[in-house]
Parts: sequence; C-alpha cells; structure tokens
Amino acid sequence: MTTEIPQSGLAMRTLITAAGALELSLVDQPVTPPGPDEVLVRIEAAPINPSDLGLLFGPADVSGAELGGTPERPVLTARVPERLMPAVRGRIDQSLPVGNEGAGVVIAAGENAQALVGRTVAVLGRAMYAQYFTARAADVLVLPEGATAAEGASCFVNPLTALAMVETMRDEGHTALVHTAAASNLGQMLNRICLQDGVDLVNIVRKPEQAELLRSQGANHVVDSSAPGFLADLTAALEETGATIAFDAIGGGRLVGQILSCMEAAAVRKMPVYSRYGSDTFKQVYIYGGLDTGPTEFNRGFGFAWAIGGFLLTPFLMKTGPARAQALRERVAAELKTTFASRYTGELTLAEALQPQNVAAYNAKHTGEKYLVTPNRGL
Repeated sequence: MTTEIPQSGLAMRTLITAAGALELSLVDQPVTPPGPDEVLVRIEAAPINPSDLGLLFGPADVSGAELGGTPERPVLTARVPERLMPAVRGRIDQSLPVGNEGAGVVIAAGENAQALVGRTVAVLGRAMYAQYFTARAADVLVLPEGATAAEGASCFVNPLTALAMVETMRDEGHTALVHTAAASNLGQMLNRICLQDGVDLVNIVRKPEQAELLRSQGANHVVDSSAPGFLADLTAALEETGATIAFDAIGGGRLVGQILSCMEAAAVRKMPVYSRYGSDTFKQVYIYGGLDTGPTEFNRGFGFAWAIGGFLLTPFLMKTGPARAQALRERVAAELKTTFASRYTGELTLAEALQPQNVAAYNAKHTGEKYLVTPNRGL
C-alpha cells in the first residue's frame, strides 16, 4: 500500500424503523484497508438513479419530510404509511448503505494491484454515497486517460442496461426494439447505440420537446404519447421497423398494453390470411422501471403470441457470462465521452442530498433530469 489510509469516512445510510419512520443520515464508518487484490477508492461522484431511490426512500412519503440533526450531520425523517409497512418487512431496523455506482481515484492498493494507484476508476458497489469504498481490483473499470470521475460515474447502470437491451433483442431473435421514457439519459444512450449499430429503434416520449430533443440527436422514429394520434403513429413506426420487443421504464398505466396492441395491429397488416386468434408474431414487453407505481393495465386484444416480464441488469450479466460482460464494459470505457456520455442537472454533497428541497427535485424523476452526489466535494 502506498499512502496513508484514513481511519473513517462519511457515508449515507437509510433506515426504516418498526414504528414506520424513515431515517436518512450520515454516519462515520471505518475505512477498510485493501487486501492483496483490492483497491481503496476515494469516491468523487455517484449518480442518483431511479434504482437508488427505491432503497433510499422505500415507500415513505417524502413530501412531508423533516430535517433535523446538524448542518454537518443532517438527519432526514419521513413517515411510511402503515398499509405499506409489510412491503418493507425484510429491512426493518436495518441501517443500509446506498448508491449503486460511482467513480473516484484509487488512493491505496494491495500488493497485487499497485498499478491502479492514482488511476480514476468506476465502481459498481451498492454503497457509493460514501467518501471511501474498498473494492476488488478485478471489479473496477479503469477510465481512459483524461476522463473525470463525473464522466465515469454512470459507467455501469445506464450504459450496460442500454447495451443489455440491444443484446437481449438479438438473443431472442428480434430485429428492432421499442423504448419508453426515451428522452432520459439512458434513452439517449440507447438511441446513440442503435444509430451506431444500425438497429431500428422506436422512441416513445411524453412531451413534444422530448421528441424534438431526440430528433435533434438523429433519432429516426419518435412518437409522443401525449399527441392525439399517438396510437396511429406508434403502429406506423412498428410496421416500418418491424419492432416486436419493447423495454418499458414507466411500469404502471396503459402504455404496456398499448404497445402490444399496436405491435399486433402492425403484424396483422402483414398477414396474408385472417385468423381469429390474431397473428402468430411473438411480441415481448419487458418492464424495467417504475416511473408510474400504479397498476399495469391492459386489455388482451393482441392475440396469443405475447409476453410481459421484468428486466434487470444484474440477472442479464449473470446469464451472459464474464467474457461477454467484460466486452460490454470495455465498450463503455472506450466510448465514455461519446455514446455513453451522461449529463447532470446538478451536483450535491452528501449533506445537500438530504435537504428536503433537493430531495423533492431528484425524487421527482423527471425525464432527462439526473443528479450527481459528490461525497468529497468541499472537504
């Protein structure tokens, strides 16, 4: 090891008590010295992804959250409705770390990882809202020379999820795909991947300005779900592209069923002979997000060849195997400032991330808005 290792560092924790109180706080936690094959990373940047918010707040109502503690050690509290407590039974009275991914500088390393000292790396570690993190050297992604931690903070979740969507499309025999909430950071990445790889993509957005944003970035097929002719426009795009697989970030509401119905309508138009059972074209929608937490509603008017399922990055990576997963990671690193570039609405220190007005901003989950936690800024 090559530098003095701090004794402790600040970390954000989330706790739901048996009495139904959510408590978010900053704690001093011991820094774990790296073992022979490990590195100690000073975390400089960690994004707030929708997947982080589920653990951070659970089902608590943060609209009435109250701030206590001190300016240096704030404590944010909110109530979990009693009817929703059964959903979090498995985490009651457990203080949990937060933050799926981040990036920073390796400040110390074990004897087998000395070459990484001083390098800026990205980490997938589920505890990134912290000043320090000890990781296996094999698990970090070394960023290209000149890349900043902020540029590499979102190396894993969004880029690999977008790539996994295209890989899943290919693996399952589809030739084009549909994506909802398509103006998000992930959606813009997916658009760039598909343009680069020659894959037809139908982008579904919720506002005219989002449609214009994607078209300005070269998107060929953009439909606005708020437009009067949405279903006709979607069916036309599906007929043109032949897209029969969709990845939905919304979850609740009618959109999933509308996508399947429009896929069926596009398929029926190409059928030479009528069938009362509908087309035999298989249609798949994967739900990977929950921007709408209400029920998923659909009317089964799309034949019998269809499926709705869930989609997460981790099971995909486990299934795809280490060699293929590493190849995807290497592509992200190589195209970090182009295909996989992320843009952020604002940066927050650990303490600022617990301020109610900032919580309201990043928990709103507005499409295209993304915040960055900077655990060591100003210290």
